[in-house]
This record gives sequence, structure tokens and C-alpha cells, in this order.
Amino acid sequence: MWDKPGLLNWLANLLYAISVVLMLYALVFVVVHLPIFPLREVKIDGQLAHVNREQIKLIVAKHLKGNFFTLDLVKARDAFQKLPWAHLVSVRRRWPDKLEVAIEEHQALARWGNIALVNTHGELFQAATDAELPVFYGPRDGVMEVTKSYGSYSQILNQANIKIAQVTLSPRRSWEIKTDKGLLIALGRLDMDARLKMFAGAYQSTLSQLNVQVAYADLRYPNGFAVRKPAGLNTVSIKKLAAKDLPIKTAPPAIKAKPITMAPATAASVV
Repeated sequence: MWDKPGLLNWLANLLYAISVVLMLYALVFVVVHLPIFPLREVKIDGQLAHVNREQIKLIVAKHLKGNFFTLDLVKARDAFQKLPWAHLVSVRRRWPDKLEVAIEEHQALARWGNIALVNTHGELFQAATDAELPVFYGPRDGVMEVTKSYGSYSQILNQANIKIAQVTLSPRRSWEIKTDKGLLIALGRLDMDARLKMFAGAYQSTLSQLNVQVAYADLRYPNGFAVRKPAGLNTVSIKKLAAKDLPIKTAPPAIKAKPITMAPATAASVV
């Protein structure tokens, strides 16, 4: 080996190159870790209604370790992401001494029972609010399904000035709606939108003009629907219904819970 000058020159050049790389790496490491590149500002962007200044200050003090170069952006983002109302978070450096944090908050749409909140994307999140929100019930895998159906049902019922307070999806995928006035609407599992449109039209044109509170509406009939006779609905009120060209079938006096049929019902089974 020692009698091969070409090989020796190549080895010397290699060692020299390695030493230069190590020196440059050491220099960069020292410079980067010097206290001459501190983060002096954390800028928060986003329309924030629930994330407050105290929460931001706590995260900055506890989780933002390092200077402009050494700060771990992934850990910083994860720290902000743990805020109860944080939906999407992004962080980036801005030369020479700034960290920019963009936070998109959850928009609460409803409550999922008494367990969590539901955002407008049909996602569950854990947070506290005293806002008046509708309540959803259903299987855990049905959050998105209930959210989408709530939007459709609300649009239909809003035309009749009916506000939804509760939506329930059973394990058998049967739907039930409760309004803010206490009206319970059984939708069933088939043709929910069509059934609800029929009911909303009849409610707006007839039921809402009777000045009585309907307690229950069963929409699970293929050719019509039925409403439970409320207390105080007298003969005059029934005649008003008939005057609207809606066939009426009253119950025998002894069966007080029998519903009033709002359209010709067949003997088909309820679905």
C-alpha cells in the first residue's frame, strides 16, 4: 500500500474531504444552537371564538422549545391541535424570528347525546359550550349519516317554520325527529324526504292554522300520515281539517289515543 502513491493520494483526499464536512457540520450546529436566533413572535391567524389568549400562552411556554431553526414544527402543530376547539392547525416559520400558526376552529352543529359535540363536517369532538344546539342520537358509525340527514330534514321543515330539536337514528336505521315545540315525527326507514315534504306541506297549509299542539305524527304510511289527536281538539277543529279537502277519520270516543288520519291510509304495513 505504501508503495502506491496514487492510492495514498486518493485516501488523503478522502480524509481531507471528510474532515471538511465534519468541520462545516460542527460550525452549522454551533451557529444554529446559539441564542442569536430566538423566536420572538408567535402570530395566530384564524377567526377564533373559543380558543383564547391564555390557552395560546400556555402552549407557547410549555411546548415551543428551541430557536428559529431547532423548533420541531410537528410537535408544535400537535400541541395546538390538542386545543378542544381546534379543528385544523398549520404552523410555519417566518424569517427571521416569527412562528405563524393558523387555527381553524370546529363549528358546532349539534350535540351527540351527552357524550360529545358534532361539527359541520360530521365529526365528533370534545369541547364545552352553553349554546342551544339540536341533539343527535344514533350508532357511533352513523355520525356522518345523521349530520347529512339533519341538513336535509331541516331544509324541508324550515319551509313550514318547524325547527328540529332532536334527530334519532335507531340501530335498524329508522328515523325519528323531535321539534322544539315537542312534536315527535316518526319517519321510518324509507322515502324519508318525500314523506317529510308531504307532512310539511300539510302542516303549513292546515295544522298550523288550528292553534293546537300536535304531539305525534306518524309518517310511516305509504299513502299518507297520521297525527295523534291532541287534547282539546274539538269537533269544530276537525271540521276545519275536512274543509281543507283532507279526508278525516276520527277515532271512537273510547279510544283517546287513536290518531286522526290526514290522508287515505291503506292496510299496508307501517315501515
